[in-house]
Amino acid sequence: MPVRPTFRRTPLSLTAAAVLAVTGWTAVGAPAGAPPRHRAPEPPAAATVCSPAGTLKGPGGQRASVSLCASGGGAGTSLSAPATCRRSGTTVRYACLTSGTWTLRRDGRTVATGPLPGGRETPGPGTYEVSGAVHVRSSPAGVDLRGTVRATLTLTDPKPVATHRIEVDQHTLRPHGSATLTYTVARDSDAGDGSARFGLIGEEASGVELTTSDARCINPLTGRHPSTVRSMYALDCALTDLQPGRPSTVVVHARVADACTSIVSKLGYWMPRGQTFHTGGMLAGPTVGCDPSTDRGR
Repeated sequence: MPVRPTFRRTPLSLTAAAVLAVTGWTAVGAPAGAPPRHRAPEPPAAATVCSPAGTLKGPGGQRASVSLCASGGGAGTSLSAPATCRRSGTTVRYACLTSGTWTLRRDGRTVATGPLPGGRETPGPGTYEVSGAVHVRSSPAGVDLRGTVRATLTLTDPKPVATHRIEVDQHTLRPHGSATLTYTVARDSDAGDGSARFGLIGEEASGVELTTSDARCINPLTGRHPSTVRSMYALDCALTDLQPGRPSTVVVHARVADACTSIVSKLGYWMPRGQTFHTGGMLAGPTVGCDPSTDRGR
């Protein structure tokens, strides 16, 4: 009878005052005694470090004690702001819901910003000043507070080495104009494989149209079946032959209508240990902007 694959549930380690438990799934079941041909290195263990960041107070004895936390273990660092809520004169056990934005600074210089919770590319090891503009609400209702909290966090994850890159031959569009954009997508690492998903997107309401004769690219479908309507402001390209020393080129024609729009590029790709949950990555490519002062159509 056929052998069913088995799975082992493996928790990812957390350090400091972690407030979330994160688990990953690792596939096993390789043939017994079969040595791996090229075993990929184990991914770094996920780690969370937290620091008390301040207490928000409000009318009626509302209090929220907020921490700022940074979680790493991969190509990105995620920031969160867990909180403990309470209200004077009540025995209700509140759960805290936090949202807002964070700013990461080093030596007085802003390194990164983002939403709470949310992450960005790992900035590298060092000591950072973190501030959060937070909105804390409780469940059940009873605590609703806003304010700014601050903490100092020391991160140890190394800044990841870039494995892929995206380049484009021009960076400015103009209204009532057309442009031919040549994108070059390269893989510089021996890790992973030659597959990647390359995407371009303009602003939906601008009326921009992105087209190409490249058979690897399509304008995405929208709507329910049997709709055949496609998003002309976006392109999705399936690249399968990226190799170190062999970049891929995608030529795109952009037609800009009345409104200026920027065109954002992104790349999603696989990396080793593809059966694990946290694998691969997303790369933000260059943004092609639009300069309304170059409008020649009026």
